[in-house]
Amino acid sequence: MDFNLYFKSRQGEMANLLKQIVSRESPSQDKKAVDSCASFVISEFRKIGARVSRFPQKGIGDFYVVEYPGAIRGDVERPVLVLTHIDTVWPVGKIVQMPFYISGSKVYGPGVLDMKAGLVMVISALKALHQLGLRPRRRVLVFINSAEEIGSEAAYEIIAPLARKSSHVLCLEPALPGGALKTQRKGRLVVRLEAKGKAAHAGSPEKGVNAIEELIVQIQRLKRLAKGGVTMSVNQVGGGEKANVVAEAAWAVLDIRFWDSGQKNRITNALRQLKASTQGAKLKSSIESLTPPLEKSKPSATLLHQVRKIAASLEMTLEEGKTGGGSDASIAANLGIATLDGLGPDGDGIHSETEYMLLPSLIQRTALLTEIFRQV
Repeated sequence: MDFNLYFKSRQGEMANLLKQIVSRESPSQDKKAVDSCASFVISEFRKIGARVSRFPQKGIGDFYVVEYPGAIRGDVERPVLVLTHIDTVWPVGKIVQMPFYISGSKVYGPGVLDMKAGLVMVISALKALHQLGLRPRRRVLVFINSAEEIGSEAAYEIIAPLARKSSHVLCLEPALPGGALKTQRKGRLVVRLEAKGKAAHAGSPEKGVNAIEELIVQIQRLKRLAKGGVTMSVNQVGGGEKANVVAEAAWAVLDIRFWDSGQKNRITNALRQLKASTQGAKLKSSIESLTPPLEKSKPSATLLHQVRKIAASLEMTLEEGKTGGGSDASIAANLGIATLDGLGPDGDGIHSETEYMLLPSLIQRTALLTEIFRQV
């Protein structure tokens, strides 16, 4: 079966499905919007007889696990886990300024590449197998995350056990620009620093302890960690009450990224050893979220070798690369499970108003995914 031709003949159908999903805007922190989009996506899976499990959430959209049967019934072979997410970084209403449209080979719209195209891929792949009377080799489990862009411990607690019982994990995040898979990703620490001081009149600052000044000193100390590929950015700050009052309290939220566990340990050790530099000041640091790095491993290298053979049969070449952004694939890889990330389509402009996806790559990557389901 030539799945490249098969999906090319259904390009219009796939583009329309993508339009339907993109048009249902789904910012991470808007539960009502995310749940509405997820409801539509789940209805598409149910049309092909997939089983759906819902994991209700309070402050964020509900999570879903979709199960599609494989060729061997029961649990004789471990399933394949497919990681997707339905949330985007764009607020409701953004589609007015960023409408869904196709220009030549490019498809535009909020979240079109990151990663609603990935949802179209897995729906289309399973739908094709269903309509052709074919089965994937293994059961297919599809996890739909509603809060991947902001991180969710509740999502991690679902992904980890699913990954442990799976043969391998496929993440449908977009490819690197040019089409390369993501075989290395930075891990991420979101750290909150809080400084406490003593208020005083600004005319006699020596009578107080300035929490903002203490915070600045600590941030500069942590900046020394930014070497060997480690990056740190201070993206949220606050503190003080009035211009003429010495600041009694201050806080900052830091985004720290790293390539491997050794760098992570160096960062966490430095956080534990932080001490106030000003007499009378108090300092507190807390980790708000931690995403492990995606590191190369033998199981993942073996899986990549298998998938490259399949890609070659489809006249595709799969390169590999690395990125500073995180994804749920890192959770599975950190457990030692064979994992491939960046299997989604090619494009560029993620998290920007110029975000676009290349339509030919949606066809090619869906054909590849379908063959992976059949063969691996």
